[in-house]
Amino acid sequence: MISKPITAFASLAAAVVLTSCGDNDSADGAGAVTSATVTAPAGATAPVTADHNQADIRFAEGMIPHHRQAVAMAALVPSHSTDPQVIDLAARIQQAQDPEIATMTGWLQEWGVALPEETGHSGMDHGDMPGMMTDEQMAQLEAARGPEFDRMWLTMMIDHHEGAVQMARTELAEGSDPDALALARQIVDSQQAEIQQMQALLNG
Repeated sequence: MISKPITAFASLAAAVVLTSCGDNDSADGAGAVTSATVTAPAGATAPVTADHNQADIRFAEGMIPHHRQAVAMAALVPSHSTDPQVIDLAARIQQAQDPEIATMTGWLQEWGVALPEETGHSGMDHGDMPGMMTDEQMAQLEAARGPEFDRMWLTMMIDHHEGAVQMARTELAEGSDPDALALARQIVDSQQAEIQQMQALLNG
């Protein structure tokens, strides 16, 4: 007579334990989803979550040496040109791209990717990137002065900008990191506007 209540109590206890375990599993699952959807804090240089892909890495790896060359070309202008519009444009290019180099360098460091080496003017290891000048072209640019320099510099920088726009559009099509995509859009917009200005200077 006593065994039946004991058996019933044991069955009830087992059911409570199983129900409790099921609740814990559900809580753990919800916690995993929550942690997977944490976003980067406002103003962060690089994303906190691993939401970048190989296209983002290629974009930063390629655009850093591409920007370095543009900055080197811009640095020649004050001592080689007397055209105030060309001098002003070169200064704006340098002021815009130096910080972008620092930003992309921070991303690669955050992602654990080695930084591109600085290998002279053109970066011979990066010769397959669109718009990059060769060492010979850079030497010709350095040797020029005055109107000849301005014409050569504007022509080369248009090609260089068009290459950067092409690379940025590839990032917009294939990348996933929000910050990298935002920079790519900024590069497309700003450099297309500068291309138009440089074409007007050449035609003028």
